[in-house]
Amino acid sequence: MTIFPTQYSTLSASALGEYIGEKYGLTDCSCQLLVRNVSDIYILKDRGTQYIFKIYRDAHRKLDEIRGEVELLQLLKKNKVSVAAPIPDKTGDIIQQFHAAEGIRNGVLFDYAKGKVFIQPNDKQLAIIGRELAAMHNVTADLVLSYPRITYDKYTTLERPLMIIAHRFAELPEEYAILKKLAACAEKALDDLDPATFSYGYCHYDFMPKNFHFDEADRLTIFDFDWAGLGYLANDLMVFFVQYFFLVHYKLVTLEEAHRCLHVFLLAYHRHRPISSPELKAIPHLGVMFFIYGFGFYEDNFDDFSNTFLGPKFIRERVQFIRQWADSPLISL
Repeated sequence: MTIFPTQYSTLSASALGEYIGEKYGLTDCSCQLLVRNVSDIYILKDRGTQYIFKIYRDAHRKLDEIRGEVELLQLLKKNKVSVAAPIPDKTGDIIQQFHAAEGIRNGVLFDYAKGKVFIQPNDKQLAIIGRELAAMHNVTADLVLSYPRITYDKYTTLERPLMIIAHRFAELPEEYAILKKLAACAEKALDDLDPATFSYGYCHYDFMPKNFHFDEADRLTIFDFDWAGLGYLANDLMVFFVQYFFLVHYKLVTLEEAHRCLHVFLLAYHRHRPISSPELKAIPHLGVMFFIYGFGFYEDNFDDFSNTFLGPKFIRERVQFIRQWADSPLISL
């Protein structure tokens, strides 16, 4: 019987555990689905050691894009940046392929990032985050990978998202006008800062505390490079600022405390890598681009990710949120 066309299957955790155990020489391997999202994340355990196995969707990440992510992580590990690196199997292969209902799905086994998330890092941790981000940028600045990754430019973060989400604003013309105005203002302001002088290379582009762990000795491990791509390295500083904007917005910290924490982070970064005044001034405008890129990401993955929330209420609130970000004193450095 012909299999009916499928767009997103979920691979059996128990079957994956057996497969990975055999391919990687793990003798007592258990496997459990951790997250079913844009990609699927499984946690594996073998005699007290934990691993992460990530199954990509071809609709989201093509094979060469995955190769680019693997290459980037291998270079970062080689240069002693604290990342959760990909692990080769017994034959040296990094990427595993599975014949799923929708076609080929690719998977990669990663080191487990020991420790846990700290949504509000302490001062010591903030200094470590700044230092490690600078170390990462010292490797990725002006780097050229062998395989393609997304480029974060005006087209990918402004023009394309505004085009593909326009239909969701059919009954929200005022919000769409606000969004377009914010995009235009960000683009002009960024041009006025002469971004050709900015540091450029591969950025994480999702550099929030949810994507790094601290262990009990405050050793940091950075993970989830799914959004890694070419762009201004100040983007990663911007994303960390976004985290504190969230904290202030939801009244988890005061504006004054957020400013102080960001100063600790920036000072640590600057000790290991320069950051210019124009790059810091670009943060509000890069943030607008980041949020609008997010709208495009939600649209691209509507069927399998954002269909539970991407409606009029969310859209109104998010547009207002972006406007508040653009006007926030948090980013008036």
